[in-house]
Amino acid sequence: MKLILELCFWICIGLVAYTYVGYGIVAWIFVKIRKIFGFTFKKYNDPTFLPEVTLVVPAYNEMSCIEAKVINTFGLDYPSDKFEVLFVTEGSNDGTSEYIASLQSEYSNLRMIAGDTRRGKIEAMNMAMKTVNTPIVIFTDANTTLNHAVIKNIVRHFQDPIVGAVAGEKRIQTEGSEAAAGAGEGLYWKYESFLKKLDTELYSVVGAAGELFAVRTNLFEHVEKDTLLDDFIISLRIAANGFRVIYEPDAYASERPSFSIQDEMKRKIRISAGGFQAIARLGFLWNIFRYGLLSFQYVSHRAMRWAVAPFCLPLLVLINLILLITGSELLDNFIYHLLMLAQIAFYILALLGYYLENKKIRVKILFVPFYFSFMNYCAILGYFRYKNGLTSGIWEKVKRAE
Repeated sequence: MKLILELCFWICIGLVAYTYVGYGIVAWIFVKIRKIFGFTFKKYNDPTFLPEVTLVVPAYNEMSCIEAKVINTFGLDYPSDKFEVLFVTEGSNDGTSEYIASLQSEYSNLRMIAGDTRRGKIEAMNMAMKTVNTPIVIFTDANTTLNHAVIKNIVRHFQDPIVGAVAGEKRIQTEGSEAAAGAGEGLYWKYESFLKKLDTELYSVVGAAGELFAVRTNLFEHVEKDTLLDDFIISLRIAANGFRVIYEPDAYASERPSFSIQDEMKRKIRISAGGFQAIARLGFLWNIFRYGLLSFQYVSHRAMRWAVAPFCLPLLVLINLILLITGSELLDNFIYHLLMLAQIAFYILALLGYYLENKKIRVKILFVPFYFSFMNYCAILGYFRYKNGLTSGIWEKVKRAE
C-alpha cells in the first residue's frame, strides 16, 4: 500500500511539473531539433498584401469605454477602403447603440447590428459572421486597446494558405500600486506568450485569446450558443481541420486587470468551466494518431492545465500526510517531511499574498504562489460549476480597474 502511495505521489509531482514547466522545456527542445534539421515554417512579410478585413466588436453596455474604442479603432494603420468595423450592440440599454449610430455618418466603413434582446457574445459573433463579406475577420473586445499596426501584423500571416487563424497577444496594463491579482495575471500572460511562441514554432497555437484573434471567414463554423470559450473552440476547430493557428506578439490588445480578486475569481471560474466544456466538445483531439503534434500540444498545454494539475495539488498534500504518518525509514521520513514543509510554506505564502492583496499591499515575491494557487483553486471550482450545469453563453460583466 505504501509503495502505491509513493508511486501516486511522485506521479502527481511529475504531472504538475510537466504541466507548468516540463511542457515548455520539451517544446523548446523539439523546436531546436526542427531548426537543426531545417524544418522551419516559412515567414511572410509582404507589405503590399492588404486584403479586405472586417473588425468585429461585440459591445454589450460598453458606454464607459466605447468612445475610446472607436478612437483607437479608426486610428489603426490600415487603408480605410480595405477595412470595415462592425459593432454588435444587441441588448444594450446604456446608450452604446445610440452612440455608434450617431457616428455612422462620420465613418463610411462603420456598421452596427443592434436589437432589444441580449443573446450573449457567442450569438453576437454568429450574427456578425452572417453579414461579413471580407475574406478575413478580426474579433476584439470593446474594453481593449489595440496597437497601431495590429491589422497589418495579423493579415501578413494569411499569405500562407495553411494558416487558418492568427492569435494576437493579450497584455495586462498594471501600475505600481496594482493589486496582486492584476500583477499575477500580468506575469501569467507573459509566461503564456512565451509558450505560444514555442507552440507556433513547433506547429500551432492551441487556443486564441478572445481579446484579439483573426480567422479566415470561410473557415468559421457556427458556435453553439452556450459555449463559454468561443475563442478556444473556434481556433481549435480550425486547427483540427488541418490549418495552423499562428501567434503574433506584435499584434496585441491591452486591457486593465480585474478590479478585485472577487471579480477575477468569477472570471477564472467561468473560464475553467469553459475549459471542461471544451474538453468534452473537442474529445476527438485526444487522438494523437490522427492529429499528431496538435494532440500533443492540446493535451500538454491546455487539457492538463484544466483537468489534471489542479486536482494533483490537493492529492499531493493528502498523500504526503499519509506517508508521514505511515513512514518508517529515516530517509523516507526526511524526504517527505521536507516536501510537506515546502508545500506548507508555499501555501502560507499564497495565503499571505491573498491577505495583502485585500489590503492593496503589493509584495512581488508573493505574486507567484498566490496566483498559482488562486488559478488552480478556480479550476477546481470551475469543474464543479461545469458538472452542475451552471453554464451560459451570456457572460456576467467583470468590473475592471480604472
